[in-house]
Amino acid sequence: MGKLAGKVAVVTGASKGIGAAIAKELAAQGASVVVNYASSKEGADKVVAEITKAGGKAIAVGGSVAKAAEIDKLFAETKKAYGKLDILVNNAGVYEFAPLEGITEESIEKMFGINVRGLLLATKAGVALFPPEGGNVINIGSVASDQTPPMSAAYSGTKGAVDAITRVLAKELGPKKIRVNAVNPGPVVTEGFKSAGVEGSDFEKSMLQSTPLGRIGKPDDVATVVAFLASDDAGWVTGSLLQTAGGMR
Repeated sequence: MGKLAGKVAVVTGASKGIGAAIAKELAAQGASVVVNYASSKEGADKVVAEITKAGGKAIAVGGSVAKAAEIDKLFAETKKAYGKLDILVNNAGVYEFAPLEGITEESIEKMFGINVRGLLLATKAGVALFPPEGGNVINIGSVASDQTPPMSAAYSGTKGAVDAITRVLAKELGPKKIRVNAVNPGPVVTEGFKSAGVEGSDFEKSMLQSTPLGRIGKPDDVATVVAFLASDDAGWVTGSLLQTAGGMR
């Protein structure tokens, strides 16, 4: 029996990368997982297939957290399939980097719409399905909120908001036995990391130099921390921002 046996989890943006790793880790720990995706049904179905092949339980449900109606559908499908929700992982997010003069209204709306508004609305809808004994909300932030690198004003702003929201909701929802924490990764090798040309670049080398553990993160490095926070092992942890960045500051 895994530490999350009998629990139901929703992981937003779980068709690839960090979200896919989180979904698979939660399932390996015994949770029934809703693998949410915005556009890649193929990717989400692949994650579900890997979970079920390993003996776990999962379904794929489409819906963008940028749209309130699709958020409502996601949690309606969760309730239909499993009857409740115990763990919500707000992983869906987007990033763009640009100097101040390159920031556009569209890029601000896109990042804040998904990374902040979407997270808040998904949390509102998800918490409504939590049982009386409480549950867990785990937000995926970023070390960018502390590191504040150049050309990340909008993105780092969204992740700073996630930090604040995490701490506010930990206080607000604590009386309902709902714990709220954030996991803040540094650079992680994902499909996006590779497609953006970061792998093997001078930018990657500079990040390695500022990482005491001397490597770029892997999705599993984040997933295992999320699984810990979702378990009773972290029963006295709430309102925390756990940096999973190999010591990068």
